[in-house]
Amino acid sequence: VAVKQVKKCSKNSLASRQSFWAELNAARLDHSNVVHIIAASTSVPANQDSLGTIIMEYVGNSTLHHVIYGTGSMAAREREKLSIARSVGYSCNIVGGLAFLHSQLIVHLDLKPANIFITEQNVCKIGDFGCSQKLPDAASGLQLRQQGGTYTHRAPELLKGERVTP
Repeated sequence: VAVKQVKKCSKNSLASRQSFWAELNAARLDHSNVVHIIAASTSVPANQDSLGTIIMEYVGNSTLHHVIYGTGSMAAREREKLSIARSVGYSCNIVGGLAFLHSQLIVHLDLKPANIFITEQNVCKIGDFGCSQKLPDAASGLQLRQQGGTYTHRAPELLKGERVTP
């Protein structure tokens, strides 16, 4: 397992709480291409800078970012050129995970290579749901008041200030 202590953001504690609850919302998700959250606790944080703790499956420390840019503590086999077959496999994993999230009316809002974890079996799993939102229903979409996530990886509708839909 992996244990993540969710820290408060010094600039905006409301955003920190929302981020923590977004992670907890993801706890009910069960899909082979989504990092599985086992348990979470908001009671008595270890320190004042913590909102709580999330216990999740351990997926290793390799991400798609590491594979694309050749960074991190990757094994020699991972440093090899990314083949077309492996790229297609990774793409299918990511699309499968996204399709599942969207079927649950969850939009990730920070999907980027660093949030795609790669297991030792070369399976991609979507993780880090700190910016995610659950939509009330499929038709309504979501108008975001605050834009989170990584600017360089935002969807066009986020950049334009339009409603977000699955």
